[in-house]
Amino acid sequence: MSRIISSLAEISAGYDALFCDLWGCLHNGRQPYPAAVAALQAYRARGGIVCLMTNAPRPGPYVVAQLDLMGVPRDAWDLVVSSGDAAQDAMFAGAVGRKVWHIGTAKDDGFFTDIPEAHAGAEPVARVDLAEAEGIVASGPFDEVSETPEHYRERFLEARDRGLPMLCANPDIIVDMGETRIYCAGALAEFYESLGGRTLYFGKPHAPIYDRARQLMGLGPDARYLAVGDGIATDIAGAVAQGIDSIFVTGGLAADAFGADIETPDLEMLLHWLKVQEKAPTYAIGRLR
Repeated sequence: MSRIISSLAEISAGYDALFCDLWGCLHNGRQPYPAAVAALQAYRARGGIVCLMTNAPRPGPYVVAQLDLMGVPRDAWDLVVSSGDAAQDAMFAGAVGRKVWHIGTAKDDGFFTDIPEAHAGAEPVARVDLAEAEGIVASGPFDEVSETPEHYRERFLEARDRGLPMLCANPDIIVDMGETRIYCAGALAEFYESLGGRTLYFGKPHAPIYDRARQLMGLGPDARYLAVGDGIATDIAGAVAQGIDSIFVTGGLAADAFGADIETPDLEMLLHWLKVQEKAPTYAIGRLR
């Protein structure tokens, strides 16, 4: 049974490193949560390693720049690993061809223009119209504010009939931008699959992003990891698949399901909801603190 805790410090001494989600845990898309920042700073001060693990579809340096702009202090983390890193590597390796239809916004241009050193000599990947494409790269909707997956039905049916694979650079389904809920690339990929299309994923809950994080941290085989996140189907499912403990942040995406007090989830409501989700995080907390 999941245990509700009041702070990270209650249990953090048992872990060498954290895989900490960003959106909904460390910030709300516009500003950081001060208590979460302080919790990570305190954990690092005691010798723990903090890996910010995000399903953002941009390479790590772009995520770092966004965190700096938002005011997240660098002493709250050690490294950043993004879904964009792993997905970008697959794209330049040719996973969905060399001519791709990109679904996303201009803020994700770095996914294509910043070529990893390992692929510096590879054949270029060109962004083309759907009619010319060999595959699809989805980093999010064209219009995050107004579009839903249903807006893509006709184009996805065409892509499916042509057998185009989709590379999903962000497996998240939704995120909250301040008070506004928006769809992510994961929602597009899920919809494409429901229509019979083939998709490739590289962020949480899938193994490549965890493998990359462990490699960069360089800890030994006996290292003890803890995952922190508000996504039951990404953060928690990924932790379960990796065989590591987890903290489910209830005050994020599913906050409405656990009572009126975001900081203090109702245990009975939480356990019922987790039973329906068929997931069992090790711990739960209202907000990371």
